[in-house]
Amino acid sequence: MSTQQAGRARNVGEREARQVAEEAREADWQKPSFGKQLYLGDFQLDLIHPHPRPDGEAARRGEEFCARMREFCETSVDSALIERDARIPDEVVKGLAALGAFGMKIAPEYGGMGLTNLYYNRALIIAGSVSPALAAMLSAHQSIGVPQPLALFGTDDQKKRYLPRCARGEISAFLLTEPDVGSDPARLSTTATPSADGSEYVLDGVKLWTTNGVVADLLVVMARVPPSGGGRGAGAGAERGGGTSSARGREEQSGGHRGGITAFVVEGNAPGITVERRNAFMGLRGLENGLTRFHEVVVPATSRIGAEGQGLKIALTTLNTGRLSLPASCVAAGKLALKIAREWSRERVQWGRPVGEHEAVAKKISFIAATTYGLEAVVELSSQLADDKRNDIRIEAALAKLYCSEMGSRIVDELVQIRGGRGYETAESLAARGERGVPAEQMVRDMRINRIFEGSSEIMQLFIAREAVDAHLSAAGELIEPGIPAARKARAAAQAGGFYAKWLPTLMTGQGQRPGAYGEFGPLAQYLRYVERASRKLARVTFYGMARWQGRLERKQGFLGRIVDIGAELFAISAACSRAQLDATTGTERGSVAFELAGLFCAQARHRAEELFAQLWANTDAPDSALARQVLAGRYTWLEEGIIDPSIPGPWIAEADPGPSNAANVHRHIG
Repeated sequence: MSTQQAGRARNVGEREARQVAEEAREADWQKPSFGKQLYLGDFQLDLIHPHPRPDGEAARRGEEFCARMREFCETSVDSALIERDARIPDEVVKGLAALGAFGMKIAPEYGGMGLTNLYYNRALIIAGSVSPALAAMLSAHQSIGVPQPLALFGTDDQKKRYLPRCARGEISAFLLTEPDVGSDPARLSTTATPSADGSEYVLDGVKLWTTNGVVADLLVVMARVPPSGGGRGAGAGAERGGGTSSARGREEQSGGHRGGITAFVVEGNAPGITVERRNAFMGLRGLENGLTRFHEVVVPATSRIGAEGQGLKIALTTLNTGRLSLPASCVAAGKLALKIAREWSRERVQWGRPVGEHEAVAKKISFIAATTYGLEAVVELSSQLADDKRNDIRIEAALAKLYCSEMGSRIVDELVQIRGGRGYETAESLAARGERGVPAEQMVRDMRINRIFEGSSEIMQLFIAREAVDAHLSAAGELIEPGIPAARKARAAAQAGGFYAKWLPTLMTGQGQRPGAYGEFGPLAQYLRYVERASRKLARVTFYGMARWQGRLERKQGFLGRIVDIGAELFAISAACSRAQLDATTGTERGSVAFELAGLFCAQARHRAEELFAQLWANTDAPDSALARQVLAGRYTWLEEGIIDPSIPGPWIAEADPGPSNAANVHRHIG
């Protein structure tokens, strides 16, 4: 393969793209999963209740660090300065490094703080409240950057070599996306060509939207290794991470390479790396996000993470817990929005009463307060489940990311509405004319990326839906595959019939129909009974959809999206109820009122879930898709007449051919 060919996005068919994604996912379930069972109609409350708690020592260390983080942010971080200059000052970054913030998740034996996921996310809530860009920098470094994949998949030598550097404050970044490759990694074009003796690889390609990339000292880079020699060849086998390590070692020592998407740790200042530009965004103005070019970058084989072809699996596994950092930032926004809404709505008077006493505004305040409680419950429960390591949380973490980013966006939008014209005005403008500089409009801009970061809401729905219908796909087998001979389909039908004959009767009755069930939850018991009933209903309608559309179900993204969103509401209700019970045992002011917040949140979530159930079969999905095809075909271009497009001319996707850089390197080291 020539260098020129290597740099262009690969043209792959839908089947291959789906196959690559399928083979990267974790197919087995070695541990129980509350989320998985919820979608199967099996409400296993005991997996999340009693609410898990951190052990005493972990709590002590976490509380102490959060106190230091709070003091540092209060005294050393100027959020208005970060917004105005579009940069986190180097002094702030160095101060965070001295605090140990870049090693929050790194084990103490490598110089880190060794915080649990719970306290790591609480620290991010503090940082995110003063500056979301600060939280984004810290989470990109630790949640998806070098520390997390090395902790899960790195060798002892790699951990000793890189983790102490990360803990000291050498910033890391994760590089997967390319100019023409987003959530479809099968088209990845950056290559890692192995040397003849297998001792090193040469990287060529271009990576886009590299968060922290402008200031990163260490990079996790995903690149495609071409299969060769004794390797298993391209296609499905090249992407798999299976096989024994000894077999992989023999294969590569003999000159063969499995090939496939592979992960590497790369020095940020290695020869041939050019950060060609720093990207600017509508929000998170302090984010150091860039466009990075690799031209003949030599990487030793000892810096490869895992085996060839394991890159996507490593990335997805890393994100199972890494995704929880974004929901933490959403909780920070919810808490800040609540504080601002409360103070403003008591102060602002219209028609003889504070605006917060008018029902139209009161409903918005109620939504912000109740939803913030629900989001915090989701994040803290998911974090604790990750810390306990007793459950598989891939669905819970994905639900947390999806739900918190969507609901968090609604919260900050409602805050702007409550603030009225002042909500649309910048904090700097407000302060310049003598009023409190409330950054409500900035919160909307900063929050917006969370519905796109680390998997857009639409991609998260598809990811969760795939896991939710896994049991159905396994049961149906060849029954839903196109082109299968009739005899094999008949055998598959018999197997599927056996599965559903046992499973469907379990969805008819349950604890949710018993009036006294979950009585220990007091007034919240009604909502847990609803979750149990709705879980079984959700499983039934999923089966109906599978029976109706069979293999075409994967194209019914509107239906699948609603299935996922219903499950998200049920998960959030469950988390809120479990958390309220925990709060009630604390003997604090929080414990005395938690049931009020949880009760209203559950009531609101129940209404949203019921609306989604109704929309499963009464919607405009089919005509929407048909109309969209006509729009794309140009049938309605006359509707665009009478305007002037202010866009700056240029191609929709810039060329990113490999080769040496012609741009100045804007990479900088903070040290």
